[in-house]
Amino acid sequence: MTNRRSFLKKSALVMAASSVPFPHYLYAHQKPKLGVALVGLGYYSKDLLAPALQLTKHCELKGIVTGTPEKIPVWKSKYGIPDRNIYNYDNMHQIANNEDIDVVYIVLPNTMHKKYTIIAAEAGKHVWCEKPMATSVKDCEEMIASCMKNKVNLTIGYRMQHEPVTNKIIEMASSKPFGKINTLTAEAGFFNRGGDGTHWKLHKELGGGAMFDMGVYPLNAVRYATGLEPISVSARMENSRPELIKVDETTFFDLDFPGGIKARCKTSFAENLNHLKIDCAKGWYELQPFQSYSGVTGKTSEGTIFKAFAGNQQARQMDDDALAIMNNTQVIVPGAEGLKDIRVVEAIFESIQKKGMTIQI
Repeated sequence: MTNRRSFLKKSALVMAASSVPFPHYLYAHQKPKLGVALVGLGYYSKDLLAPALQLTKHCELKGIVTGTPEKIPVWKSKYGIPDRNIYNYDNMHQIANNEDIDVVYIVLPNTMHKKYTIIAAEAGKHVWCEKPMATSVKDCEEMIASCMKNKVNLTIGYRMQHEPVTNKIIEMASSKPFGKINTLTAEAGFFNRGGDGTHWKLHKELGGGAMFDMGVYPLNAVRYATGLEPISVSARMENSRPELIKVDETTFFDLDFPGGIKARCKTSFAENLNHLKIDCAKGWYELQPFQSYSGVTGKTSEGTIFKAFAGNQQARQMDDDALAIMNNTQVIVPGAEGLKDIRVVEAIFESIQKKGMTIQI
């Protein structure tokens, strides 16, 4: 009789539970792997994220969102994506009804991040958004608010904060093996040939320009290398090819941190740059390159060598972010982190407009 009562009681609880929609953010962790849908199938999705998702342990490619129908057969054939998991930008909201997909990864031009983050959040899906988070503080705040309202995670794709060699630099901000940090130098850039001028990174209305594309690398680096937030910035911009590059080509920005720490940063579409150096009271350490897709290496003034991580950076990033969802733990790079960078970027542009005036942050 006792067993029968227990059975009936449990059955009643199950029936009651099944009559109420089960929140996505509660059942997702029960899956062995989280299903990821890539939104935007350009270079980064095609050549880096999709291949990396074949290496991940805790998430897998399950869907795509694209505005280019001719790409669909290629992705279906290569990754076995069923028709029910293929969306366009007009019907993406229907992803709410798809239990195959737990996470939506936004890989679109920067000014589109807010719109599609909010669509994903309102569909009850966790959001991974490429850097920079957005092109304004206002957009960042709206993205955070939407994800909080819909009880989904918002994670920004700063892969370097997941990279093992970079993690040594982050740890050294606290351990201070060479004493007090005095100055930092951080530079990131590449020679953008411009091509036919159609790429979105060359259009301001889409969030193009060196500062948004590459400048957030040195900005984020001096923040994680100090463990501090800048208190002021002064900046200037140069453009050696105004007839070809209609966005910011090269930006120099100097940051002041608490305790008298200063950082000199540079980003550019006119030259190859990839260096982070931290000068301290009793020595120095550096990474060169510090933000490449592989081969991040470094050394210290004492001769210690930081050997490159042999794994796939994107796979590691996505597995870290998937585990945070599955275990209900804090993500490594939440939306608040992306917002902090954009607040500084806005101050950088304000300083440029005011001819290098120091702007308090």
